[in-house]
Amino acid sequence: MEKITILLVDDHKLIRDSWSFILNSDPRFVVIGETDSGEEAIEIAKTRKPRIILMDVNMTPVNGFDATQQIHKYSPESKIIAVSMHSMPAYAKKMLQLGAMGYVTKNSSKDEMITAIIEVNNGKKYICEEVKNILAQLELDEESDHADMNTLSRREIDIVKLLKEGLSSKEIALQLDISLKTVEVHRYNILKKLKLKNTAALVNFINTKGL
Repeated sequence: MEKITILLVDDHKLIRDSWSFILNSDPRFVVIGETDSGEEAIEIAKTRKPRIILMDVNMTPVNGFDATQQIHKYSPESKIIAVSMHSMPAYAKKMLQLGAMGYVTKNSSKDEMITAIIEVNNGKKYICEEVKNILAQLELDEESDHADMNTLSRREIDIVKLLKEGLSSKEIALQLDISLKTVEVHRYNILKKLKLKNTAALVNFINTKGL
C-alpha cells in the first residue's frame, strides 16, 4: 500500500520531532519534509506535493492562514490540516474557508490526529472533538435564546420589531393604535421575559441576535 506523504509545518522543533517520530513509526505514513516557516512550507508544497500537510496556524512572519491560502492555490492536491492552540470555532471556520480540510487543536490526542489524517486523506473534512463540542454548546445557547423569544406574545414580538426599527414608545402606540401606557407595560414584560435590565440591553439583544 502506498504510504501517505506528510509535510510538518510548526515553529516548535520539539513538536515537529515528536510528530515525525510518531508518524514515521506508523507504516501508513512517511514524513517527507518539515519546516518552521510558512514561506518555506509553500515552496516545499509546490515541489514535493505532499498528500497531507499539518499546518501550525500561529507562525511568523507568514502565518498558517496565509500559507494555507497559497498552498491551496499552488498545490491543490495537498490536503491541509490546521493545528492550533486555539479552540475557537472562528479559527477553524477561517482555515476551512482558505482551503484547509481539517482542524485539530494541540490538545488533541495522537489517535485523533491520526484519525484526522486518514479522514482528510480520504477526501473528508475533519474537525476535532474539542472544537465540535464548543460548536454544539454555542448551538444550545442559541436555541436557549430562541426559547426566550418564544415566550413573547404576538403583540410583544410586534413591539420588538418596531423597537428594532428605532421607533419610540409614542410612535409604537400610534402605529399599533394602542395607548402609550399599554406599550410601556409590554416593554416591561418583554424585558422581564428576556431577563434584560433595561431598554439599552434589549436593543443590544435585538442587534446581537439579528432579530
